[in-house]
Amino acid sequence: MNVESVPWDHPEASALREGQRREIAVRYGTPDSEPGTPPSAADIAVFVVVRDDDGSAVGCGGLRDLGDGSGELKRMFVLPDRRGSGAAPALLRDLEGRARGLGWRRLFLETGDRQPDAVRFYTREGYSPVPAFGSYADVPGCLYFGRDL
Repeated sequence: MNVESVPWDHPEASALREGQRREIAVRYGTPDSEPGTPPSAADIAVFVVVRDDDGSAVGCGGLRDLGDGSGELKRMFVLPDRRGSGAAPALLRDLEGRARGLGWRRLFLETGDRQPDAVRFYTREGYSPVPAFGSYADVPGCLYFGRDL
């Protein structure tokens, strides 16, 4: 697996984010279940894609600066047929390394109560439940995790 930084509007990054949003829409039964401020080129510090051995983009993720030495994982996604391939851990480790490079000491994330696979993944990777944060604070169905870097 190879992880590379790309612009927010890179075509492969956009296609992967659209795939993530489609999957979420099916799980939650609504075309827009974004519980907080949607990420954008203006507030994402870094965005990456993970590529398999043949160079195909199979996943993506980004980092949003929360201030005070912390950041948020955003739009982390791996294509369903590539899950279990090692793409997600490679992607997460790369994003954590980039966060450290930005001087961040902690990462947070929000996921939903209809994403048990995400909860299992993040828990397995060392993320623990944390109090609600940011614009998600009063949104039902949100689950919050964090990890010291």
